[in-house]
Amino acid sequence: MKKGILTVISGFSGVGKGTLIRELLARHPEQYALSVSVTTREPRDGEVNGVNYHFISDEEFRSMIYREQLLEYAGYVGHYYGTPKQFVEENLACGRDVILEIEVQGALKVKEIHPETLMIFIVPPSFETLKQRLIGRGTEDAATIEERLKRASEEAENLESYDYALTNDVLEESTERLHRLIQSSKEAVKYKQKELDALRAQIQNYHA
Repeated sequence: MKKGILTVISGFSGVGKGTLIRELLARHPEQYALSVSVTTREPRDGEVNGVNYHFISDEEFRSMIYREQLLEYAGYVGHYYGTPKQFVEENLACGRDVILEIEVQGALKVKEIHPETLMIFIVPPSFETLKQRLIGRGTEDAATIEERLKRASEEAENLESYDYALTNDVLEESTERLHRLIQSSKEAVKYKQKELDALRAQIQNYHA
């Protein structure tokens, strides 16, 4: 069975990456598996434990770190977020393409551990569009929105660490571009591995 590809999807807060990922999974439910992160923050209105995040206490989070149950973890706006290791490893082994929706700090840690990880950063059509999306959510006060916009400016400095940037404008079109991007990258990885295996076989035969 072919191993799946691990894809990290990051983006500024409010860019719509969660909506984009949900649409991707709805269109290709057998192809992708979304790793649900753990977090120490409180759930927002409408968020469901185990669906949006696994909401846990600071003590539980520290325990997962101690037991090495997290692939990565990082702090963001006063709270902690992490990726459960077991889910990722099991689904990749089963051939499913695993999606991680994590911020820049955690993404870079994953890339360090798994260099073959595909890194995609979702960007808005414009910075003003991002600001209006944050305001339109109606879940945060003006000070928090400004903090997120400031953080977005800082995150933009790490864009070169990602393999691709994808503009989230029209949902249907952006979803299809995301799917094509992941699958084409997956095929490229398979092709590279096939070529390397063939080369190793030739070398072994030569020295036999």
